[in-house]
Amino acid sequence: MNVIQMALAFVLALGPLVIFHELGHYVVARLCGVKVLRFSIGMGRVVWSRRFGPDQTEWAVSALPIGGYVKMLDRRDPTTGPILDADRAREFTGQNVWKRIAIVAAGPLANFLLAIVVIAGLYMHGKDEPGTRLGAMATDSVAYVAGIRGGDAVTAVNGRPVSAWTELRWEIIRAAMDKREADLTLRGARGDSYRAVLPAARIAALDVDSDVMTLLGMPMWRPRPSIDQVLPDGPGARAGLRKGDVLVAVDGKPLADFVDFKRAIGAAPGRAVQLDVLRGGQPLRVTLTPERDARSGDGLARVMLAQAPEMVTVRAGLFDALGRGVQRTWETSTLTLKMIGKMIVGEASLKNVTGPITIAKVANQAASYGVEPFLEFIAFVSISLGIMNLLPIPILDGGHLLYYSLEVLTGRPLSERFAEMAQRVGAGLLFMLMALAVFNDLVRPL
Repeated sequence: MNVIQMALAFVLALGPLVIFHELGHYVVARLCGVKVLRFSIGMGRVVWSRRFGPDQTEWAVSALPIGGYVKMLDRRDPTTGPILDADRAREFTGQNVWKRIAIVAAGPLANFLLAIVVIAGLYMHGKDEPGTRLGAMATDSVAYVAGIRGGDAVTAVNGRPVSAWTELRWEIIRAAMDKREADLTLRGARGDSYRAVLPAARIAALDVDSDVMTLLGMPMWRPRPSIDQVLPDGPGARAGLRKGDVLVAVDGKPLADFVDFKRAIGAAPGRAVQLDVLRGGQPLRVTLTPERDARSGDGLARVMLAQAPEMVTVRAGLFDALGRGVQRTWETSTLTLKMIGKMIVGEASLKNVTGPITIAKVANQAASYGVEPFLEFIAFVSISLGIMNLLPIPILDGGHLLYYSLEVLTGRPLSERFAEMAQRVGAGLLFMLMALAVFNDLVRPL
């Protein structure tokens, strides 16, 4: 994987989110009459800056590309120097508690707003996604035992309509987090409708960090495999396979999709198999002898297959799209909080904590799929950034909101000594969290 591409994707994904987050703080601070001294992208030493506006706010780029900050006039900050009498009313700590809450909360709220707008924009433009039609499934799978059959399409889960594969998977994950059954409504191949229930015990046992659909035995439907490219001097070329050949059966066993073909060929290294194909609509049988993979020992045909699933276009009008954006942002936020809660009580693995390396890898992967997947990834990260900053950890926005909430309840601010000690504890917790995230990044395969 190209490191430069990963770094660029990381910057393009996270950079706008940081800027938008800090703009939330900046705009609300100005609206509340607080003087803003500096708006910085990045942390540490300032490497470039310019001053603009009536307050001559310093707009800066700093050396460490890990976030950013808005520096307001604050009597607790020793670097600001003495505060002029004309500016005392614009000092941050002198504002009433509700203004301080608004200023601090504006950053995470800006991230949620950005996610809503991006998701709504994608729905208005139209999202091309795999549909909910299911592929062939094993007879001992959870889905088959529940009465679900390959070729049928899921239309709703627990009464919530689904039209795309991501929506279907999302509803299954939601049921797993809630430890409830998944009541599916399906449309059969003949257009008939029926219901099937995946038991709560099997749903609750799912590892939501894995491929839940595979665990349930519900593969995505794909068309019968066809040859997209035949590599020269390989077994496929020697057997006479051509681009466009539709693969029908191996040794008389029908092929439902490319997975069946890969499995059948992989199990026959060095052994001749009879391959039934359709060429120009006419049946044809060829003999293919898979070569043995030196690393895995599996058989290889040395052909590239067309694997495109059945696609649907999900599109909505302005108000429906905004509603979907709000709904998806809310659901993602609640699911994230539930996952954090499960990790705290030990019901979910700490391996779910991810850091900058994984973000960079997935950002690069999403960008390689196109603009729409990359924008959807940015929306998801924006929600995660908002949730992360709202955690009640001193040094984060959520920690400050906790201070101010206690001030509302008690009628007086926390002592500066207590706040300073809490900041040190929060910095330690944040460091340990980042260390865990980086460790997980290094040991987790993409």
